[in-house]
Amino acid sequence: MNTSKYQIGYYPAPGSHYKWVQKDHIEKSPAWCSVDLRDGNQSLVIPMSLDEKLEFYRLLLKVGFKEIEVGFPAASETEYDFLRTLIENHMIPQDVTVQVLTQCREHIIRKTFDACKGAPSAIIHFYNSVSVAQREQVFRKSREEIKQIAVEGAKLVKKLAAEYEGNFRFEYSPESFTGTEPEYALEVCNAVLDVLEPGPDNNVIINLPVTVEMSLPHVYASQVEYMSENLKYREYVTLSLHPHNDRGTGVADTELALLAGADRVEGTLFGNGERTGNVDIVTLAMNMFSHGVEPNLDFSDMPAIVETYEKCTRMHVYERTPYAGALVFAAFSGSHQDAIAKGMKWREEKQLHQWTVPYLPVDPKDINRTYDADVIRVNSQSGKGGIGYLLEQTYGYSLPPKMREHFGYLCKGISDHDHRELKNYDVLSIFMDHYLNIHSPIAISEMHFTRQDGNVQAAVTFLRSGTPTTITASGNGSLDAVSNALKDYVGDCYTLKVYTEHSVQEKSSGSTAAAYIGIESQNGTLYWGAGTDTDIIKASISALLSAYNNMIRE
Repeated sequence: MNTSKYQIGYYPAPGSHYKWVQKDHIEKSPAWCSVDLRDGNQSLVIPMSLDEKLEFYRLLLKVGFKEIEVGFPAASETEYDFLRTLIENHMIPQDVTVQVLTQCREHIIRKTFDACKGAPSAIIHFYNSVSVAQREQVFRKSREEIKQIAVEGAKLVKKLAAEYEGNFRFEYSPESFTGTEPEYALEVCNAVLDVLEPGPDNNVIINLPVTVEMSLPHVYASQVEYMSENLKYREYVTLSLHPHNDRGTGVADTELALLAGADRVEGTLFGNGERTGNVDIVTLAMNMFSHGVEPNLDFSDMPAIVETYEKCTRMHVYERTPYAGALVFAAFSGSHQDAIAKGMKWREEKQLHQWTVPYLPVDPKDINRTYDADVIRVNSQSGKGGIGYLLEQTYGYSLPPKMREHFGYLCKGISDHDHRELKNYDVLSIFMDHYLNIHSPIAISEMHFTRQDGNVQAAVTFLRSGTPTTITASGNGSLDAVSNALKDYVGDCYTLKVYTEHSVQEKSSGSTAAAYIGIESQNGTLYWGAGTDTDIIKASISALLSAYNNMIRE
């Protein structure tokens, strides 16, 4: 790995262009243009079929895109037929504009207009590469010759737009902008604008593509600010961005460039595109959403969007992809789970509308993700808070703190031993097997209670190995009386240390009660049991018996 092979290949903007530094957030959403069906599609190992492109197109409409680059009509029969299908079957809504890409070459531009004939609203996006590397190595032309290619392209699209049926708008991209001297890129763009003559009824898009990421994001932002401040007809020009992700900073490039004066963003869902991909519009839009800025795109059913994307593209949304990945909200760490659980509780107690829960930048429910399946995940790294929260939220069992800790270690141990994640039903199964209504080796077949002198007397029939034994004892309540009867029956001593109860769920016949009991053995060890019944007394006694059975089984 010889670093001497490499040198800086970008050109900073002349002068000082850092007004964007003074801004600390994006105040409004840009205009969005999806290029999934063109840039995204051309980068697939197997490009989408006509039917797949139609399905993806419908997804983009549902999400809310008002500008959609549908293809490069001169590139292939499928691309051409797809656009004709949209136009001839009246599949372009009145408020949606389709966009097509063409090089600045006459026969390609003419075929592009053939494909666009009759379009209710279409953007003709033409481009030519202007970078130093492309000028010298690919085209071997001078700066003036390269500029002339752009000017001639502009003249032709303007001429054909007047001749063809349809409603056309123009977009020009100085391809490889990031490898171009900004002064020269400005010269070319202004020459194109002089031909197209932007005005109140002729808004033109100038697109500044990060064809290849070459610089730190702040360099690109300053280049964009320089262009924004020096473009002719700026009032009637929409300044657009088309960032790629070669350095892994496509989102940062875009956000800083929006602060620098850009009005529009071209990108793809989940960042699909050539090489490392385009900028991820889902991440950009959700970043704005998390700051309280309306992104004007609807990601309220993220799992369904991911499903359609993966089906049509045969690509996979990485599990850690921001907002959309399967694990982006998942908390395995015990301290994270505990903080999330407490944050949820705080929000509920305070009846807060504002979202402030630790570790979760947005409410998973806003994009159709659930707390139980997506947030609290149980493995050997999990903690008592998260596991207890999951059990409570999913199944309604609210364990006392010390029992929750005991249960948490039990689940972690099982996960560690089995080397697997525990699903919700695993957690419930562990709770039921180890604590709930355990009637072995000792069970109770019958109980009768009477009151005498302020105390309760209980006649309890115990079963062990099928043999019944009836014991009578008294106490200050039903549970205390049964506990005393149990001690007499087994000849053992323990101390009842913890008792809690609550209603689990409402049923037509009443409520189901849950009770939790912790008893301390003579050697100071705490044992736990839980019981459920429509009768709270029976639930409590079942919890006591479960705790004692756990003690003698151990």
